[in-house]
Amino acid sequence: MPSTSVIRLLSKALQQAGGGAPRRLYCTKGFFKSPHRAATTSSATSPKFDGTSDITSTPIPEITDAYPDLLTHRSIHQFSLEQPDEFWGRLAKSRLEWQEEFSTVTDHDFKNSHFRWFPEGKLNVSVNCVDRHARRHPDRVALIWEKDEPGQQEYVTYKQLQDDVCRVANVLRDSGVKKGDRVALYLPVSPLAVASMLACTRIGAIHSVVFAGFSAEALASRIKDAGAETVITADQAVRGGKVIELKKVVDEAVAKCSSIKRVFVGMRTGAKVNMGPKDISLDEAASRASTQCSPSVQGAEDLLFLLYTSGSTGSPKGVVHSTAGYLLYAAVTHKHAFDYRDGDVFGCVADIGWITGHSYVVYGPLANGATTVLFESTPTYPNPGRYWDTVSRLGITHFYCAPTALRLLLRYEDEWVQRYDRSSLRVLGSVGEPLNHEAWHWFNDLVGEKRCDLVDTWWQTETGGIMLSPRPSSPGAPILPGMPMRPMFGMRPVLCGTDGKEIPENGVDGALCVGSVWPGIARTVYGDHKRYIDTYMAPYPGYYFSGDGAHRDKDGHYHITGRMDDVINVTGHRLGTAEVEDAITEHEEVAEVAVVGYPHDVKGEGVFAFMVLKEETHSTNEEITADLKKLVRSQIAGYAVPDVFLVCSGLPKTRSGKIMRRILRKIASGKPEELGDISTLADPSVVEAIVNAHAALPKK
Repeated sequence: MPSTSVIRLLSKALQQAGGGAPRRLYCTKGFFKSPHRAATTSSATSPKFDGTSDITSTPIPEITDAYPDLLTHRSIHQFSLEQPDEFWGRLAKSRLEWQEEFSTVTDHDFKNSHFRWFPEGKLNVSVNCVDRHARRHPDRVALIWEKDEPGQQEYVTYKQLQDDVCRVANVLRDSGVKKGDRVALYLPVSPLAVASMLACTRIGAIHSVVFAGFSAEALASRIKDAGAETVITADQAVRGGKVIELKKVVDEAVAKCSSIKRVFVGMRTGAKVNMGPKDISLDEAASRASTQCSPSVQGAEDLLFLLYTSGSTGSPKGVVHSTAGYLLYAAVTHKHAFDYRDGDVFGCVADIGWITGHSYVVYGPLANGATTVLFESTPTYPNPGRYWDTVSRLGITHFYCAPTALRLLLRYEDEWVQRYDRSSLRVLGSVGEPLNHEAWHWFNDLVGEKRCDLVDTWWQTETGGIMLSPRPSSPGAPILPGMPMRPMFGMRPVLCGTDGKEIPENGVDGALCVGSVWPGIARTVYGDHKRYIDTYMAPYPGYYFSGDGAHRDKDGHYHITGRMDDVINVTGHRLGTAEVEDAITEHEEVAEVAVVGYPHDVKGEGVFAFMVLKEETHSTNEEITADLKKLVRSQIAGYAVPDVFLVCSGLPKTRSGKIMRRILRKIASGKPEELGDISTLADPSVVEAIVNAHAALPKK
């Protein structure tokens, strides 16, 4: 008998859409294999959205039915700001299932930066994300696992997921994991990861998902800060055709963490791994566990999860999200920013180790009863058409990814997109950093064939969900390239000047702050509320400070100009790096660029551009540089023209795709000896290549 994975052991055979006999699932080395493709939704029982809404882009009947005088999207948004208790209270009662109802909607202490939502209410997240949908649509597909190798996708129904969650929850509970305990997850993107997250919520444990690519040292630091006693991992991970030794990394990390009492090891590849006295085979334990597990009763403000995010300086911050407010905000933004409709297949390709994976792979889609895709691979494996092949095979309606991936794919021929059927796509999305104009048009015009809404979203780990996005809006409202444009319900964006005061006019730049409260706001930094206040609340008293700069155009639309700490002061002019990068990537032979400031004897700060060219270029580097100087001068100003253009083979990025500008600033300043630890980068060798290229520059 071949060995079986925890997910196979936890599941019954997947029913054919519309009923019929169960299909056999075959399993090899810990994977369950289905010989035939399943339908992705129970569309026969799902009403089709008729597309009619003369008020807002996605209907919000809880508000418009109760207040028929709200006749425009603008009036609904204004209502959400002026009457947040009524707005969010109605949505919370309608869109979440409560064990005990709440009487208070909001209770905030601005002086001490304490924010509470629905404080008397009690509910369980796993019930909201799984049980209630399993009751109504047991055979609807909850998860489509797009494995590393194309064509090996697997389907998990809501009933299967319910069984999975209960079995893992029982294993945790029987092993001594209690309500309030912190559990570290170091797992590949897989049904096991989702089941483990939701199993924690089932019993009231607090999960801390660590991206399964961080080093042992990074994992250990997060375990220690959280005070975790339990780790859930897998034997190995597979990504981009490469095997990642997860268990070995965990062993090294646990050796540095005296708090760890138990390590659960699931199976991904079936490889033989070292099993020590603290290690427990999750497959074996789950095979003996019951599929019935009573959900814990959780307070609305009980901690749901910790997620560690890097600050510009200092140690990683354990951002804390609580239960009801986060879940409601993730669900509402998923539905209204993306116009989610029953029967859609939502394809967010983020890793579950990041907030995008939490909010728009797991919690938002599952709270809405959606079919959500788990993407295990990379944009270019086994070729640059992987995303679009996946869209075609799975019938994905929504595709949500990062600008970094889009700029990477820009380097390849359009044929890699055009060879695949993308007719299922209805909505495209971007997240993570400003989306430059060239990438926007490539995504919109080529991938989406100019027929999809492209929602360029702005939000943060700390906000819990989308804050600025072209949708929701008035029906059919225009979407402008390269900007998130409009505020989400309950969101009042504010631009503040250097004097700390709000700038009310349009056509201005400023520090992007938020002048309202919303359910998804992070409650604190774990174990360090002072750091929370100092980082987000103290810089502009009375507002949440995002750390980003923004421009509000003459029509009131918002454009993100970059991190405030990425602003360059050139001869007294404040220059946002994103603005320069956007201009440079307009050049047809530039694939990607990162601009930083560096010390300049005359200007105070000079502008340094690190750029990656496309694979097929027809001009010399000197010709491209000359073109770029003209381009930046014409689009921004003479002072914005970079002093140095350095062509690189790649840029230093974290495994989530974030460009590490701190490293580039050190290189541009001629201080390679101060780079610090670069082991957590996706490809540390890139740094050495950039340092060598910088050293070869002509001396001035």
